[in-house]
This record gives sequence, structure tokens and C-alpha cells, in this order.
Amino acid sequence: MDPVTLAVVRGSLEQIADEMDLHLIHAAISPIISETNDCANGIFHPTTGETIAQGRYGLPVFLAYMQFTVQHVIEKARLEGGFKPGDMWILNDPYIGGSHLQDVQLIAPVFVDNELFAVMATTGHWMDIGGNVPGGWAPKATEIHQEGIIIPPVKLYEAGKLNTALVSMFTANVRLPKEISGDLSAMANVFSVGTRGIETLVKRYGRAVLSTCLNEMIEYSERQMRSYIEELKDGEYAYEDFFDNDGITDQPIPIRLKITVKGDEMHFDFTGTGATAKGPLNMSSNTTLSTSYVAIKHIFPDVPVNGGTFRPIHFTLPDKTVLSAQYPAPVGGYLEGVGRVIDLIFGAMSQIIPDKAPAAFFGTTGVVTVSGTHPRSNNYFVGVFPYPGGYGASKASDGLVNGNPPQSMANFMSLEMCEHRFPLRFDYFALRENSGGAGWHRGGCGTSYGFTAWSECVVSVLGDRVDYAPFGVQGGGPASPSHVEFETQGKKWIPHFRSKEEKQLLKPGDSLRAASPGGGGFGDPLERDLDSVQLDLNRGYINESSALEKYGVVIAPAPDSAGDAEGAGHRTYRLDRQASATKRAALLDKRKHSLNELKNQFSNPRAKASQASAQS
Repeated sequence: MDPVTLAVVRGSLEQIADEMDLHLIHAAISPIISETNDCANGIFHPTTGETIAQGRYGLPVFLAYMQFTVQHVIEKARLEGGFKPGDMWILNDPYIGGSHLQDVQLIAPVFVDNELFAVMATTGHWMDIGGNVPGGWAPKATEIHQEGIIIPPVKLYEAGKLNTALVSMFTANVRLPKEISGDLSAMANVFSVGTRGIETLVKRYGRAVLSTCLNEMIEYSERQMRSYIEELKDGEYAYEDFFDNDGITDQPIPIRLKITVKGDEMHFDFTGTGATAKGPLNMSSNTTLSTSYVAIKHIFPDVPVNGGTFRPIHFTLPDKTVLSAQYPAPVGGYLEGVGRVIDLIFGAMSQIIPDKAPAAFFGTTGVVTVSGTHPRSNNYFVGVFPYPGGYGASKASDGLVNGNPPQSMANFMSLEMCEHRFPLRFDYFALRENSGGAGWHRGGCGTSYGFTAWSECVVSVLGDRVDYAPFGVQGGGPASPSHVEFETQGKKWIPHFRSKEEKQLLKPGDSLRAASPGGGGFGDPLERDLDSVQLDLNRGYINESSALEKYGVVIAPAPDSAGDAEGAGHRTYRLDRQASATKRAALLDKRKHSLNELKNQFSNPRAKASQASAQS
């Protein structure tokens, strides 16, 4: 295929998917879609179901697992006589597709001249899906039926006719029937946008040329990914991390990964990962595979995303682990697992390609759900607040501050909109000082926010990363851990499971305070450029204690006068460069001396025997 034509077709298909994203975001009723962009749209191969193009405004993890959903629906439709014009399927079963019950998917065929040309899919997060906890984020769930209604793959439209009885069943089982009905209509309408764009493209190039392009796009991405993997050093590279707990049992859960690189292929082996959790931090096998794809795409960002991108990657994922949950295991907190898998892959890849792999990002979505009846409108409400936080640093740069979760890119809703819709007063929303891991490149800062209820409401929290903070790489330091704190009846307290609490009643004047982790650091903090340390101090990214202890600098004495031109009452920091260089040299010499002593101790047979005796 002519490379110019191929590039134009690829760009056109991506633009069609972008238009589908924007149509859904603008048409949706619920703020979780219209404000948070918790949705995704994609175009898929009509035979293999592999991804062809994806929208850039939605959530990456949705686009990865929708391929599995489309492949399942293609097979199911084939058994029922094949797709027909006007058909549209709906489902939210996480064991078939991925994620959790709130993420509802629609799948529709695209016909050109009465012949199947492509398949489209859309995902939208429903603000409520029934279940025990408003919003679906249930920290105490022990089976999926406590989390909401399960929708198997069924036809929402058949030959263009809406199944109104099915819609009535949905609206009767959710707490927000009007909002859900509006979101469902918006999701169904995106297919008219996608179909119109594809038909225009077919008229321009013809069916035969476009079909060839679809296959070539997938093969091109596969060749490019294989070429990158082939440049890596063959070998085995392992990493492990932990969940704090599952919300039911207060015990850490191990997540283990071994990456094997051989020739132009990679193998991901999750053997050794903890068993299926009692609580909701599980995720299905398809979600784990999808998450791995998202992580690899971060490492090799210039490879066009489609089904061919991930053909060279193979998996060993034992059954019935926390990363391969099966019915009826709860999966409502799957985003915590997504974050941990991405970090594991970053950790392992940092041993393979340290110049490209970043440190751990903040690694928890930390969702806070607020629900109740608004005293002014008397309408029931559900508000969902996912964490923004810090990204891990890399050799290329410091980590991003106040970033969206890289697996989802879900935004934090605007505070003005939240205060308009919900009986809350946001007291602050700020960067979290000193939360990024120290390093030659610093991890990005997390965020902190707090709100006070002015009317009675119920709050649930589902997060992680308190006991096991995001790690640094190549000598970089860890980030600050997550933090959740309630204040009720004038008393401050931290949940028993630290970042998990279910249906806590807030009365007027009660409040919640939440702080997300930063990202891990990259490289030795004693080698960080002094100008950068000074800038970090003046921007509030780090405090004096961190500058002195972790970065080994000396701060010049403050001027006699309080305040300065840059801000009344705020000190402008200046480093004593000569003293800082001397202090850093002394710290490095001390470290080197300690390492030599340790090396000599373990190389001495008597020391080894003495140590073995002490251990026994």
C-alpha cells in the first residue's frame, strides 16, 4: 500500500474515533462522562475484532479491553446468524470484556453496500449501576452481585428497533434513571457519527483500498513493535509490589511479574501473584492484559495503536489470582490493580531500558463517592471523585504534577460544578508539597483536597498505596503515600483500612481530607542540578527539610526583611552553591565508605560465618 494513502487513511480513522469521543462527551448527561471524560470509542476489524483506530479523548484502558469485548460479540453474533444492519449489542460483564460493572459497552456493525466493513464500540461509565453502594464503588463487596447489575451480551437494538423493555429493566435497577437513560441515548448516537465518517471514507477510496489499509495498518504496527523488542537485551527481568489490603482482610497482597525478552517477542509471567481477594481489588484476565498493553504503549509511544501493536507480547496468567478473577469475585476496585500492574511493568522495564522506563506513578485512583438527596432540589445525587496525582520521573524529565491516572486520563470534576450539584463546600484543592520522590529527576507532586458537607450525605472511599508507596528507580526515592482522613462530630480519624471506607455518614459540618501520592524519583538526588532544587523550593514542590536531607544542599541565610517582591510573606530561597557542593561531596564519600565496609564484611569468611550464626 502506498505509504501516503496509508497515513491519510489512518489519520482519517483516528479523526472519526475522535469525533465519536467528543460527541459522547458533549451529549452525555452525567458529569462522569461530560466532565471527567470517563468513556472511550474505537473502530475494530470486522473479522478478527482487533483494534484499528481509537479516540484520543477517552480512557486508554477501555480501548485496550474493548478489543476482547468486540471479539466475543463477533463470535456470539456469528452463532446467531451474523450481524445485521441496525443491530446494536450491550453488555458490562467484566469477565468477558474488562473493568467493572459501571463501564457499559455498546457494539455495532458498520455495513457498506450491504456488506460488513467494520465494527464500532463505545464505553461509558454509568454514575450508578445498582448494587449495595451508590455509584458502585463498594469497598466491602465480597461478590460481584453486591456491586450492581450484570448485563450479558444482548441486543439493545435489533434491525434498528430499540428493546424498550430492556431499557426499562436498566432504569428500574439504578438510582439515577433519568441520567442513565440520557447517557445510554448519547452512547447509541455516537455510532451514527462513526458510520457517517466511514461511509465518507469509503466513497473517497473505495472498499477494496480501505480493506487493504486496515490489514496493512495492523501489520505495520506489529513489524514496528517487533523491531523495538529485538533491540532489547535478551533475558529475564522480575519485579514485585503489593496491595495494602483488599478492604476485607488487612493483609498485603503480592503482585509479581517476570518479563522474558527473547528475539522480537516478550513474555509476561504473573506467576506468584496473590490469590483472588475477598474484597473488590480483583480484576479479570482481560483487564490485566489490557493494562499491560497500556503500560507498553507508554514505553514505546510512537508505535500506532491497533491490534498488531501487541501481537509480539505473550502472557502467563495463572487462574484465580487477584489479576485473573472469575465469577463471582468482586472487581469494583479494579483500577487499583491497573495502577499496580502498570507500575510493575515500569519497574521491570527499568532494568531492561533504564533510559526510557519511568519510576512508578501515583498508582491509586482513590475514588471518593458522595451520595444523598439534595436539600434544595430534593433530587438524588451521586458524585464520583477520582484522584489526580504525580507521575514517575524518567531519564528524560521530572514527573508530571497533578496528572490524571495514565490508564484512564479521567479528569477531576470542576469544583464549581461539584458545589452546584452536590451539598459540599470545597475547602481547598492544591498541589501536595514534598510528595514526589527525590531524584536526579524529581517525581511529580500529588494533590490534596478537602470538602465539608453542608447537608447530610454518605461518603465511600476506595483506594490503596498507603502502606506501599510508589517506588523510585535507578537510585530515585519513593513518593509520599496516599492519605485519607475524616472529621466527624469534631473528631479526626483515619479509616481502619487507611484508604477504604464504606457508606460513612457525613452530617453538616463534617469533612473529608484526601491526599494522593506523588510519583517516584529517577536517579541519585545528590546529583540533581542545584538550580532545579532551588526552583523546586520556590515553587513549593519540596520543603526545606527535603532539600537539606534528601538533596544535600545548603540554603543561604534569609534576608533580614520579611517578604519580598515575589510574594508578601513568602521567602525566596537561594542556595549556597559552594557549601552545597562541599556537603554533597562529603555525603557521597560517606556513602561510598559505607558501601565498601559492607562489601568487605560480606567478602570476609569469618564475617559471613558470624552473620550466619547471628541469623540462626
